[in-house]
Amino acid sequence: MKPSIDDVQEMVTALMTVVGSIERAKRQGQAGHLFLLQALAGRERSRPSELSAELGLHQSSITRHVQALEAIGHVEVQADPADGRSCFVRLTDTGRDEMLRLAQLGLARFAGYVDDWDASDVHTLTELLNKLESSKAESVKRRSLGGRRWQQRAA
Repeated sequence: MKPSIDDVQEMVTALMTVVGSIERAKRQGQAGHLFLLQALAGRERSRPSELSAELGLHQSSITRHVQALEAIGHVEVQADPADGRSCFVRLTDTGRDEMLRLAQLGLARFAGYVDDWDASDVHTLTELLNKLESSKAESVKRRSLGGRRWQQRAA
């Protein structure tokens, strides 16, 4: 049986509540630092504008995080010789250690959220979230195959 529009509305409301709290955490303190450190971990260096686009944060938020992380030695900031208006940000060894520490804190926090759940409930939620992401990606792919919007409507 397909879900009703009311079922979908309940799901969307619950998801938006969770996503909203994660988005707020990304803009604040340690969680925001963790997201930034993780984004830097997979590359040699990055421009703040690239981090802003990847993390979906305003550039001023990235600047604040980078300044705070630089002040405590977790990132290094180097001028971009090709563009005097920009810079490169690089993760330091202490930043990598901090990223691992914060990731463990985050896992402990989430473990606390589901502390009274059965393991099967955690597995079910994981499967359903993965299924939702796959369905979303497939839906986007199907819509993009038709070309421009007016071509999709004609099909």
